[in-house]
Amino acid sequence: MFIAFEGGDGAGKTTQIQLLRDRLVAAGREVVVTREPGGTALGQEIRNVLLHGDHVAPRAEALLFAADRAHHVATVVRPALERGAIVLQDRYMDSSIAYQGAGRELDPAEVKRLSLWATEDLLPDLTVLLDVTPEVGRARRGEVHDRLEREADDFHTRVREHYLALAATDPGRYLVVDAALPAEQIAALVAQEVQS
Repeated sequence: MFIAFEGGDGAGKTTQIQLLRDRLVAAGREVVVTREPGGTALGQEIRNVLLHGDHVAPRAEALLFAADRAHHVATVVRPALERGAIVLQDRYMDSSIAYQGAGRELDPAEVKRLSLWATEDLLPDLTVLLDVTPEVGRARRGEVHDRLEREADDFHTRVREHYLALAATDPGRYLVVDAALPAEQIAALVAQEVQS
């Protein structure tokens, strides 16, 4: 099973992934926890360029995320799925569609096509969208750490709105959860969805 966790910066993805991982491991399941960008050595180099480097042109940014995704799926995600593991991933193609498509104002359909090509059409079985407002996300993040977190509120508002629009197009694949709920309550909702 392939489960992606999506949402704006400060939504609580890392916390929820850890809580679900602990639950699944306790049930005797093999779990692979990974992230994009940066789930491989190559991905870590790309992550450093994308998040901690200087300005990256929007199309180049989209291509770099897609390059990381292609390598990551080929070397980490697909092998784990093929051996029967559950993959819990912090960000996947919806992040590119929302951040580079809506946030950077590229064509979201083009960004999606690029990601589908890069992954040979691999979609998660479940995408958990932790919905957070830009204001709450900023308060949770505290100190700004990277280029994307430094973007203005209108950028983060476009990203959030596009995430919600993506979830509305395929409600069977998405679980949308209010990220303002207590972490334990969110974890229970996620676990219930995974078990169903």
